[in-house]
Amino acid sequence: MTSLLDRVPVVPVVVIDDLAHAVPLARALARGGLPVVELTLRTPVALDAIRAIAAEVPEVLIGAGTIVEPKQAALAVDAGAAFLVSPGSTPELLDAMEDTGVRFLPGVATVSEVLAVFARGLYEMKFFPAEAAGGTAYLKSIGGPLPQVRFCPTGGITRATAASYLALSNVGCVGGSWLTPAAALAAGDWDAVEQLARDAATLAGS
Repeated sequence: MTSLLDRVPVVPVVVIDDLAHAVPLARALARGGLPVVELTLRTPVALDAIRAIAAEVPEVLIGAGTIVEPKQAALAVDAGAAFLVSPGSTPELLDAMEDTGVRFLPGVATVSEVLAVFARGLYEMKFFPAEAAGGTAYLKSIGGPLPQVRFCPTGGITRATAASYLALSNVGCVGGSWLTPAAALAAGDWDAVEQLARDAATLAGS
C-alpha cells in the first residue's frame, strides 16, 4: 500500500463552507493531478462534504483533517474519510484514530511529541504549524537523531516555499491551502483551482 506521504507532493488542505462546492472542488483538484485531499473539520458542513466526495468522486482519496476530539475520528470515517490528520497528539486522540483502522497522520511540533508518537511504532507524522514551529531548519535537525521518521509539514507553507520542504529527506509531501483560494471558491472558478493543482503536482525538491 502506497504511503500517504508518497502519493502526491502537495496535499490540498481544504475548508468547505458551502456544501455545493465539495464535489466540483474535489474534481478540479483531481483533474489537476492531486487526487488526495485533506478536508478540515472546521465547518458545520465538513462531514457532509466528506460524505459527498467519497460517494461522487471515487478517484479522490478523501481524508479528514483537524481531528481534535477523539469522537471525531469515528465520525469522519463513518462519513467516508480514508485517512485522518490531527494538528496535535494526545494519548486519547492517538487511541481513537488508531481504533478506526484507517491511516492517520498525528500532528507533532516538538521533539518530545515526535518521540511519543514514534514510541507507538508510528513513523509518519504531520509537522504543524510548520513555519511557526521552525520550518525546514527544524525538520532538518530532527532528521539527524530520528532518520526513520517522515513528515507532511503543514501550516504557513506557500507555493514559493514548498520545494525547500520537499528537498528534505524526511519530508514526503507538504500540506497546502494556497490551492483553494477563497476568491476562486466564492466564484466557483474550478478552472483556476485545477491550474493551481496542476502547478503544485509538478513540484519536487530542488
